[in-house]
Amino acid sequence: MAAKKSTNTALQQKVKVLAKLYDSGCKTEKDLKALSLQSILKIPDISVSDMTVITELQEQIAKNRLFSYLGGADDEQKSEQNGG
Repeated sequence: MAAKKSTNTALQQKVKVLAKLYDSGCKTEKDLKALSLQSILKIPDISVSDMTVITELQEQIAKNRLFSYLGGADDEQKSEQNGG
């Protein structure tokens, strides 16, 4: 049950960050990929943990794994990278 709660909390933070991005004018994956550190720092109420999520979102978009990332399927990605 604790893992489920942790997953929900992680998803809630990701959604919160996505809402901040959307509100600041970042509305597409292309926009997200193009964000620089300077533009990220201009987002109102951005925190260090939010910046970490943004960086992770950018990495997952580059790997075409955004939906899996949002759903918390990190284990699936690691097993694929290890040849499993």
